[in-house]
Amino acid sequence: MRKFSGSELKAALSRLPGWTVAEGKLHKEYKFADFIHAFGFMSTAALAIEKMGHHPEWFNVYNRVTVDLTTHDAQGITSKDVDLAKLLDQVANKLQ
Repeated sequence: MRKFSGSELKAALSRLPGWTVAEGKLHKEYKFADFIHAFGFMSTAALAIEKMGHHPEWFNVYNRVTVDLTTHDAQGITSKDVDLAKLLDQVANKLQ
């Protein structure tokens, strides 16, 4: 897996609404109605994430889930991270 170049990352971000790059990682904060919806997002996403074999760094406080994505083996952002970001957005859209 190859780390994205600057132009590849810029192109990928243009197709990922709400995602930014923070500290070399794809970053997004999701906000839900309450804790149960935030936790439901994480639980639902976890099943698909496990099948992908590519796991996020995520943190939950009440109705917020903060996600950071990077491919450690490539030491940066790759297509695996973009695919996972798209999956997370799809799950979140169903629950919001």
